[in-house]
Amino acid sequence: MWYGVSSIAARFINYLLTPILTYSAIVTIADFGRMSAVYAMMPLMNVLLTYGMETAYFRFIQNKEKTAIIDSTASISLLLSTAVFAVLLWLNQGLLIKITELKEFPVLVQLSIFIIVMDALSAIPFAKIRNEGRPRLFALIKIIGIILYIGLTAFFVMYCPYEYNKNGGNSWVVLFYSPRTNPIVYVLIANIFQSGVTLLLLLKWLLPKKFVFSFPVWKDMIVYAFPMLIAGLGYTVNETFDRLMLGWWLPPSVAKEQLGIYSACYKLAILISLFIQAFRMGAEPFFFKQAEGKDAPRTYARVMKFFVLTITLMFLVVVLYIPIWKYFIAPKYWEGLKVVPILLLANMSLGIYINLSIWYKITSRTWAGSIITMIGVAITFSVNYLFIPRFSYVASAWATFLCYSTMMVVSYIWGQKHYYIPYAWKKLLAFLVIVLLLFFIHKGITMLWSNTVFSLLVATILISLYAWFIVQVERKEFKLFPVIGKYIR
Repeated sequence: MWYGVSSIAARFINYLLTPILTYSAIVTIADFGRMSAVYAMMPLMNVLLTYGMETAYFRFIQNKEKTAIIDSTASISLLLSTAVFAVLLWLNQGLLIKITELKEFPVLVQLSIFIIVMDALSAIPFAKIRNEGRPRLFALIKIIGIILYIGLTAFFVMYCPYEYNKNGGNSWVVLFYSPRTNPIVYVLIANIFQSGVTLLLLLKWLLPKKFVFSFPVWKDMIVYAFPMLIAGLGYTVNETFDRLMLGWWLPPSVAKEQLGIYSACYKLAILISLFIQAFRMGAEPFFFKQAEGKDAPRTYARVMKFFVLTITLMFLVVVLYIPIWKYFIAPKYWEGLKVVPILLLANMSLGIYINLSIWYKITSRTWAGSIITMIGVAITFSVNYLFIPRFSYVASAWATFLCYSTMMVVSYIWGQKHYYIPYAWKKLLAFLVIVLLLFFIHKGITMLWSNTVFSLLVATILISLYAWFIVQVERKEFKLFPVIGKYIR
């Protein structure tokens, strides 16, 4: 619970950065696009710099006889590799500038290198804390870092401009603030403070207790971690690279603004994204534990059913209440709201795929996950390359949906051949079709009378009808629930 709640809370608090920046008077749409480009590149670098070592650490540290050697080997490996990567990134920052299309603002890439390096160094210390069974400390460090980041960002982009405009050159903020500096520089400086403070709090676990390096142990860990690296790279490409592709294949004059609009509207999928994040935290250990029982396939099928019921209801809550949710971002970004339903469907497909992925984990066919992810990468690149020049970020939204929906279908078909799970796929498909019909019904009705209050009233009625419908269909199941069961006769 502590690991899951802290990760979700940290991600939710981090989302508060979006309204702070989009409503800021000094952050333009193009600036928000530049920030999005930097933060789309950083996850890929983080995957490369950690190369699955934290996952390998968890796997091998269970060997009680070699705990000290494994601990020391993993720490030394990541310390040395991060030092080498830091030098390589700094010497080849031109490549990162080209990837992010930030030729006019190289300082943004330079600052991001510091963040990437410090975050990589934090990977093994966080793994050590988890291995020691100290979830509250883990949560505390995570939350402190995020709150510091948000607080400093708000200070730089909201308070400092206000104070400077009020007192000009006589203001105390001129010691570290200049209106001529791009505001995203201050966002990255705030992130550097976050990463630096986090690393200081982890200093006790950064260095090994004994400096012992075992090459055979390191070799085994690398062999185990390599598939994780490939899968991590693929997942990162599918999740974030569409932002970079907009910069590659749109005219430079409009690329950053289009990227800014798309990135801001992407944040409106927050509700489903947070639920999927929570599900991922709890699902894997639960699935492996259930694998030992005779009714494991039936349990997986029931979990899938209630997962789909939950995300379809969330889809309606987000997409039908867009007149409310849209105020999460500034009005100048609203022209991109048309992609929100597509991105919500993409996230639903990703969530279902995560559910389905249990088959290759239980059967030790993890290479299948890498293949499916690479199929998604091929779709991401192909659709974006072919259609971004004509349809801009709308093409990126559809590419995300096609990527995750294809991965979902391939995983289902492939998985049923190797580990049959009795999914009620006809019923689940019916739920998905029904929510889409309700979405189009709402859209059709509100086109006849464009009124916000009327739109929200119709949305509430349709969501209530769907909730009533699923309770009727699954009445026997809901009666077994510990809390809501007593309210269902």
